[in-house]
Amino acid sequence: MLVNHVLFLDGEALVIDKPAGLPVDRPRDGSLSLENHLDGLTFGFKRWPVPVHRLDRDTSGCLLLSRNPKAHAKLQQAFEQGLVRKRYLAVLDGVIGDGVEGASGLIDLALAKVSTVEDGWRMVGDPQAAKGSKPSRTAWRLLSVKDGRSFVEFIPETGRTHQIRVHALEGLGAPVVGDPVYGKGGGQTLLHAAELTIPRAGKEPIVAKAPLPERFVAAGFSEG
Repeated sequence: MLVNHVLFLDGEALVIDKPAGLPVDRPRDGSLSLENHLDGLTFGFKRWPVPVHRLDRDTSGCLLLSRNPKAHAKLQQAFEQGLVRKRYLAVLDGVIGDGVEGASGLIDLALAKVSTVEDGWRMVGDPQAAKGSKPSRTAWRLLSVKDGRSFVEFIPETGRTHQIRVHALEGLGAPVVGDPVYGKGGGQTLLHAAELTIPRAGKEPIVAKAPLPERFVAAGFSEG
């Protein structure tokens, strides 16, 4: 029941703490997805809420849904205009920033989609920003290091598909732990959408914070 995962709620918007493993879009095999939970997230409205953006299946955390078509259009515009602030937390399989806590930087690496019959599709970095690739920027900061792994804060300035996952691998040289596409896979993916802030004209901004999941704590990482 996702009703217990609500982080923000008003007449326009709803933010939930999406569990890892729950896809936003219905899988081709017809297995459970966010759609199966929408009827329980109406909170008195007749309309089902509609996702404004996407999180990967194995990524947990702040997911924004609109509660009416007018609000949906306004919230989508906020994303398109780069007004939305997102903060992610991830554990990377490797030591970055020379292991110095507080080390930070900006990954500026365009992304392009490639596809093969054998492996399907994936995103890749395109340093030359060739035709078809999209500019992609992610700020990062090293929070801590433990057992050869790095606990990292990411603040994406753009919102490309798999942006953080590819920037971690190709920009920092260390994939997200558990990433089945860009990393070694195996176990749970340690990527979490921790905070989401959306400004609104004439209204208080939408501000949501999703607590650090237990799978991070079990891996030995925590904030503060």
